[in-house]
Amino acid sequence: MIIKGKASLFVKPKAILLIQLGDIGDVIVSVPCIRALKECFPNAVIVVAVRDKAAGLIRDLPWVDEAISVEKKGRHLIEAIIYQIRFFTHLRNLHLDLAIDLRMGTRGGIMVFLSGASERIGVYDSRGKFRNRFFTHLCLPEVMPGRHMAKHCLGLLEQYGISTEDERPELVVSDECAGRVRQLLAGEGVSEDETLIAVQPFSLWAYKDWGISKYAGLIEWIRSRYGVPVLITGSESEREQSDVICAKTGGRVYNMAGKTSIGELAGLLKCCGLFIGGDSAGLHIAAAVGTPTVGIYGPSSSEAWAPRGEKHCVVSKDMPCMPCSRKGCSDSGISRCMEELSLEEVIADIDGHIEKLLEVKKREISL
Repeated sequence: MIIKGKASLFVKPKAILLIQLGDIGDVIVSVPCIRALKECFPNAVIVVAVRDKAAGLIRDLPWVDEAISVEKKGRHLIEAIIYQIRFFTHLRNLHLDLAIDLRMGTRGGIMVFLSGASERIGVYDSRGKFRNRFFTHLCLPEVMPGRHMAKHCLGLLEQYGISTEDERPELVVSDECAGRVRQLLAGEGVSEDETLIAVQPFSLWAYKDWGISKYAGLIEWIRSRYGVPVLITGSESEREQSDVICAKTGGRVYNMAGKTSIGELAGLLKCCGLFIGGDSAGLHIAAAVGTPTVGIYGPSSSEAWAPRGEKHCVVSKDMPCMPCSRKGCSDSGISRCMEELSLEEVIADIDGHIEKLLEVKKREISL
């Protein structure tokens, strides 16, 4: 629904700014929007602004001409002023014709307004009437039950005739990055010729976590059932918890948490035959580089967020309140649907899926 402006653009843009200041999963499901802009305006310069933690994922995309990292770290007043002046001076020097904000945050709205773009597209916010003034075009993407977030993000652009037939969230791993990952694996004593399974036991939000003990049990089952190396992935802050999991399991379990940049994590997951984890950045990254996934879901909607396709599967507790999209039961930070999902239930759901995928991976390696 168009709220402000027309359903067509006044100019054929030569330089476009796309802003996605959400978490890493939000950035990944927004990749089809970047592809759509490049396909519709092949001669335009496509600039994408994301939070600094996600910038390493989009720099190598073939549809991105420049990735702008938006830093959130604290600064003293003078340093902050200098940073903002330099940041927006650079934006203005890009001579943007079109700026698009995929979210409803104030920061993205200010960036759009100060970018100098003559046409500025945003999502209408009924609660943020002041923010809405930053845009020349406002609309509401159509809300449809079961619609994936990648399609939802594209819905904003489609109202202005900007679309793509390929709606897959996709990431690209450069040869340079792949080389660093090979060196990392070799340093850990892991052969890239083996079938590897990555397990990420943590998410950004604790209410989406399944539990360290259950992940340790799952890893031990995988190791004993299939005899393949397991890589535990995560951030530097999760390394200590990953050590706890390693201590509860047998050999050939490798703690890779914090040993990669975000771009190298994509390269690492591309080397794996399967990724298992909750609704986390790792799950979205793995699917976007073509690795099959098992997503363990609770309060968030698997229909909206889980990777789609035959290579991917979702495990969740059968509870009538799911998905509630809340931060734990009654916003308590603890989700019963995750707490009560047993190890045995997860194993029963994924055993056949893992066996089939590992057979496929073994055939690929033997060719």
